[in-house]
Amino acid sequence: MYCDQPEHEMENSVDYDPAGMPKTAHMQQAQFRFYAELNDLLSLRNRQRTLVYIFGVPSSLKDVIEAFGVPHTEVGFILANGEPAAFSRLLRDGDSISVYPVFRSLDITPLALLQPQPEGEKRFVLDTHLGKLAAHLRMLGFDSLYRNDNPDEELVQISATEQRILLSKDRGLLRRSIVTCGYLVRAAQPREQLVEVCRRFDLNGSIAPFRRCIKCNTLLQVVPKDLISDRLQPETRKHYDEFRFCPGCNRPYWKGSHYRRMAGLIERMIKPLKTASPDDNKSLSTAA
Repeated sequence: MYCDQPEHEMENSVDYDPAGMPKTAHMQQAQFRFYAELNDLLSLRNRQRTLVYIFGVPSSLKDVIEAFGVPHTEVGFILANGEPAAFSRLLRDGDSISVYPVFRSLDITPLALLQPQPEGEKRFVLDTHLGKLAAHLRMLGFDSLYRNDNPDEELVQISATEQRILLSKDRGLLRRSIVTCGYLVRAAQPREQLVEVCRRFDLNGSIAPFRRCIKCNTLLQVVPKDLISDRLQPETRKHYDEFRFCPGCNRPYWKGSHYRRMAGLIERMIKPLKTASPDDNKSLSTAA
């Protein structure tokens, strides 16, 4: 039983329904405990404690977990009375529910994982608040779709049909049932967001800088100098011989001063990835 309070002290737990449902004598109740970084998504008064959820008509675990403010995309697995449970399981009177995030280095293969694992290269689609993060991901070589005017409905459709990981600052967007793989970006600064996403999806070993256009996400092509010489400034033609070209937006790339600045930026951005994330090695018993 994943509870930090003795049974006789449970009357001191939080005893309200996050949806605002009043407590009555005939209603049922269940206990919830959220672990590790999932606590960051709860209201301050609900963090690091056992919560008592009062209900009348049973709802799915997905609906109740999201009523507490945690999108289903953040949940790695659930234990109901010590047994693995699916999002679709209906809540029952007396249930003890433990909700865990997606662990990156802890071996939990015997348990029923809830988040699908994208096959092959990880690809992303980002909401309108994450333009700089999209540019940083492209700089590191990751396929990242972004438009500053993409409506929410189009974002979730792209995520579902193209099996792209939806990165968003909007909890409501990630609660949509059509979204099977996504992540709620916590950090405010783009560089911190990049480190956060790279750690969450274990991208460190897949970084391949300067293979995508930062502006439009298209893979760059190596081209002979004479094919694009008419697009170059005289000094560029004089001092550089190796070029790449974006067939998507017709931009030429070469290893000039801008390349050296970007290389330095990349080194600074990926340096934190060499440091272990503080929750990587937490066990089930200590992850609260």
